Amino acid sequence: MRLDLDIAPALLFAATSNPVHLPLELLLVFGVAKLLGELMERLGQPGIVGEILAGVVLGPSVLGWVQPDQVLAALSELGVMFLLFVVGLEVKSSELLRVGGTAMLVATLGVVLPFGVGYAIMAAIHASWVEALFVGAAMVATSVGITAQVLAAKGLLQERASKVILAAAVIDDVLGLLVLAFVSSVAKGDVNVASLVTTFVMAAAFTVLIAKYGSHALGRVIPRVEQKLTSTEAQFNLALLLLFSLSVLAVWLGVAAIVGAFLAGMALSETVNRRVHDLAQGINELLVPFFLAGIGIHLNISVFGSAATLWLSVGVLIAAIVTKLIGCGVGAWRLGRADMLRVGVGMIPRGEVGMVVAQIGLGMGVITESVYAVVVFMTVATTLVAPPMLKFAYRKSPRGLPEEKFSLS
Repeated sequence: MRLDLDIAPALLFAATSNPVHLPLELLLVFGVAKLLGELMERLGQPGIVGEILAGVVLGPSVLGWVQPDQVLAALSELGVMFLLFVVGLEVKSSELLRVGGTAMLVATLGVVLPFGVGYAIMAAIHASWVEALFVGAAMVATSVGITAQVLAAKGLLQERASKVILAAAVIDDVLGLLVLAFVSSVAKGDVNVASLVTTFVMAAAFTVLIAKYGSHALGRVIPRVEQKLTSTEAQFNLALLLLFSLSVLAVWLGVAAIVGAFLAGMALSETVNRRVHDLAQGINELLVPFFLAGIGIHLNISVFGSAATLWLSVGVLIAAIVTKLIGCGVGAWRLGRADMLRVGVGMIPRGEVGMVVAQIGLGMGVITESVYAVVVFMTVATTLVAPPMLKFAYRKSPRGLPEEKFSLS
């Protein structure tokens, strides 16, 4: 069926009661994402760059055929949850725990340095101190989904640096959301230190307990429960129940759902059969393009008509890249220069995390539309530059081959 381009915007902006709206939106986002992903692969670049660019092309920045809506938001959230679940299935918790000390240092430096520099940049242009806090907070948390997708696609999840990145990103998420909670409390004029400490302790305990004991516990429970079920896909059903349960629990404890999804996959990695991996990967192939394209859809370049906004965007972007490279790279100094670069680059993407911070600040009325645009530009741009940089950083790594086990203890 030929789609008249003149009526495409009208169809896309129509009420959801229009029966063509949903399948047309899904067709455009999924189809263009896969098409541009294939094109980028043929050009020697990671496919996810093309899938993010698909969102930029379809969104308000270029064609304006697709606008952010609840359907795309839900598919994007599911996409990143399944992406981290699939990544978790390929990682053994025992191996991740071995790099815990290095990961903690990487995550801590990767939070402190970007926050401080982000605040300093806004203070230098005489922004309000609350606005400066929000920009600093937006530069803190890493979007592990982007890096995980690149590493998984290249068969590099078993590399030493990759394990440090995954572990550090989980810790980074806990620290980043704690920073967001603090900044939001300051903006409201109601800082509850006891509540913040409680949230941090509960979130940290949840992460450590699942990582350390989840695999052993499920190794005993899953086979027993499976024997009592008659479903042909009993293991997969149980895996999904754990995925959603830990995602809910993670949010309730104050961290992102993707942390729960990753921990669920990691806890199941040594228990479930290959069929579960294949089924989860199938869902992953369907949903992840909506997550990646959704990042690009949120970018609106029309707000950069002001030279001041444009230069601020460039400055914040450079700071966002350099602070993660230096902060996280220094945290991984014990691993050698090659792995320092890999870890630093792997922690660069901000993805959806930075946009959440920006949306909260805008909703509270403490940041302006131009600053909101700057933060969104930074999150999209760091997400776009990370995959090619990762490809360069891992260029000498034996693709798909696991390294020897090691311990920093």
